[in-house]
Amino acid sequence: MSMYWSVGTVLLLLAITAPVALAFGFGGAAAARSHFAPLRWLGKSYIAVVRGIPDIAFFLFFVIALDQAFEYLRHRVKCPDWDEPVRQGSDFVVCAAAKLPLSNAPQWVHETYGFFLAVLTFAIVFGAFAANVMYGAMQAVPKGQLETAEAYGMSRRQTFRRILVPQMWVYALPGLSNLWMVLIKATPLLFLLGVEDIVYWARELGSFKSPRFTDYPHPEWRMWYFLALLVFYLCFTKVSEVVLGKIMARLTHGQATAAGEAQRKAHA
Repeated sequence: MSMYWSVGTVLLLLAITAPVALAFGFGGAAAARSHFAPLRWLGKSYIAVVRGIPDIAFFLFFVIALDQAFEYLRHRVKCPDWDEPVRQGSDFVVCAAAKLPLSNAPQWVHETYGFFLAVLTFAIVFGAFAANVMYGAMQAVPKGQLETAEAYGMSRRQTFRRILVPQMWVYALPGLSNLWMVLIKATPLLFLLGVEDIVYWARELGSFKSPRFTDYPHPEWRMWYFLALLVFYLCFTKVSEVVLGKIMARLTHGQATAAGEAQRKAHA
């Protein structure tokens, strides 16, 4: 049953992370186009720094740093009289009340907190890639349309909301589709964050040396479990391709793009 629940965990992660990553990406792309220089530098730095760090290094370092940042803020609020240094050599020591989660918290709280860190980390990492895709898509929208909107008296904010953003998705969707596929394939990184995902359970259930199942010895079955995972991911990506293809066809309908022109000729 834990194997089945882990499939739900992966699907829930994707369902939550995808829109959150899109929000990070949209914010980063909008910031990178900003006329306010500090905001523009912040957006471009976010895109460049996160994209330039290997995912596995980011997952191993950032989650620890993020967890310690949360505990440090709680430590300053809940234990103002603490007189010992938080950094004691290589150890990070905060008062018991500042621990996240608390040591006496139920198991589901520990699992939920780990899942929350996983979602936030995935969203920040893939949000940077989404920001780069959206920034390029915004740059691809014909400038003549933006100038026409301004000529009709639209403000810069109205032009951005009514002209640029609706058309940007046509150019962004191919890149975002590839990013969605990469996100699906990156879900085994959950194991690095302490979340028991389907890859973890495939290894545990398939190994004849697993300490969890000493009462039920069996041969080495990991190959069959990982073969099942292969089929699962292939089916999932195929369904994703079909859905994304329909979304792309709907967005490009009537648009002055290569895909929109192909649709017009097909109906002619």
